[in-house]
Amino acid sequence: MSFNSLNYQEIQQNIAKYGIKNVKIVAVSKNHSSETIKTAINYGIRIFGENRVQEAEKKFLNLKSSFQDLELHLTGPLQTNKVKNAIKIFDLFQTLDREKLANEFSKHAESIKNKVFFIQVNIGKEKNKSGIFPEEADDFIKYCKQDLKLNITGLMCIPPIDKNPIFYFKNLNNIAKRNNLIHLSMGMSGDYIDGLKCGASYIRVGTLLFGNREYEN
Repeated sequence: MSFNSLNYQEIQQNIAKYGIKNVKIVAVSKNHSSETIKTAINYGIRIFGENRVQEAEKKFLNLKSSFQDLELHLTGPLQTNKVKNAIKIFDLFQTLDREKLANEFSKHAESIKNKVFFIQVNIGKEKNKSGIFPEEADDFIKYCKQDLKLNITGLMCIPPIDKNPIFYFKNLNNIAKRNNLIHLSMGMSGDYIDGLKCGASYIRVGTLLFGNREYEN
């Protein structure tokens, strides 16, 4: 599959339609080729999301050298033994989901000075998903910001697939507000409009932009 410029334009139009300023599109490029990513760059995409450190290294080390303004987000789970390598390639980590991972990042204080972190909240309290439970979020945010001095600026969630996401997006927004966090990463290809309605500042879009995955790891 190649980059779908028509869908990209439609997403931009929907962002404008809801009158939301400064919403950023994260083009989730996992399992898509470097050539497809280059096409997206030519259409103006500058923020990409990848789920695996090794795949991100293969595709983006050279691209980030060629395009200095590229921003790479980690949008999948991270093992603690991959933190050191992840810091080298990613700019923003959307999936800070547990104390052990936060502690591991804090060991690299010098290397993460310019890195940004979102805390992943398991907003539907689902057993098969990562993230901090909503009732534990306030304490975890405080711990990461005050005790570990991590640059926490936002929250991320993936709502239950079989339920109306608006309820969960509003809940995430409430957690962010009471903790003075300015960014919300919520909404993917199937529900990004609901995310926009609920105050998203980042939407993570893969299928709409790239189609089905080109390959599987």
